[in-house]
Amino acid sequence: MWLLDVNLPNGLIRLLQSYGIPCATTALRGWRDLTNGALAEAAFREGFRVILTRDRLFGTSARGALAALPELAIVVVTLPQAREEAYLAEFETRWSRPKQKRRREHDEHDENSVV
Repeated sequence: MWLLDVNLPNGLIRLLQSYGIPCATTALRGWRDLTNGALAEAAFREGFRVILTRDRLFGTSARGALAALPELAIVVVTLPQAREEAYLAEFETRWSRPKQKRRREHDEHDENSVV
């Protein structure tokens, strides 16, 4: 299961679910105010294995918790901030691009960037 951090639009749930990816948001889980480390621990305990976030420092701030959770992936989404409709359209466009093109774009960003 994937968890969307509070800094991502709620509409992303519908888009990911349309791809067959079960997901929820931190707000729906009542985890809006948790620190990144506590969020990682709570998410893993509840069966999440991927956290999507826009927080480029998530891994740094949650380093201690993540060291104990090697099966938990943190995916930093690097799309520019935009209104939800535009953000979701851009997310879908990038998701649909061939893997090789996404890999080149990833290499142009920092090593934690994926989308």
